[in-house]
Amino acid sequence: MQVRDFMIRNIITVKNTTTVKELISILETNRIGGVPVVDDKGNLVGVVSDGDIVRFLSPNKEKVYLAYYVTYIEEAQKIEDVLRERMNTPVEKIMVRKNIKTLAPDDDFESAIRLISKHHFKKIPVVNGAGRVIGIISRGDIIHTLSKTIFNEDTGIGVSGGISM
Repeated sequence: MQVRDFMIRNIITVKNTTTVKELISILETNRIGGVPVVDDKGNLVGVVSDGDIVRFLSPNKEKVYLAYYVTYIEEAQKIEDVLRERMNTPVEKIMVRKNIKTLAPDDDFESAIRLISKHHFKKIPVVNGAGRVIGIISRGDIIHTLSKTIFNEDTGIGVSGGISM
């Protein structure tokens, strides 16, 4: 079985100019936890998740600076102030750009499960040879595929392309 056989094809992507506020709305409306970030041609340029948003919007604690016998105290931020300041920040400021792992549509099921388990990813973009995002694989897709395989074996119906267990 290849990645193309169980990837999600109807994917939601954002541009690097999408604001944090727009991203939150997209994630909430679609009940998803992250999206690929693409350029105008659909090429993958980054990924951004709900975790990236939470870390970005986390208020800073009070800080104390000591310099030349003078103490400076920077007041702890309040969430309301952080939200007001950061909601219009473009996604490019918080997205992950380096070491992004991807799958190809011709990769096999075993490659997908190994990659997701090794790196503890929730989702992995599927990218074609031209670098365009054409799908996404999530842990839920892996579980769904495993479930179908297990129940098909119990009923004597095998999965074409076979997954050995």
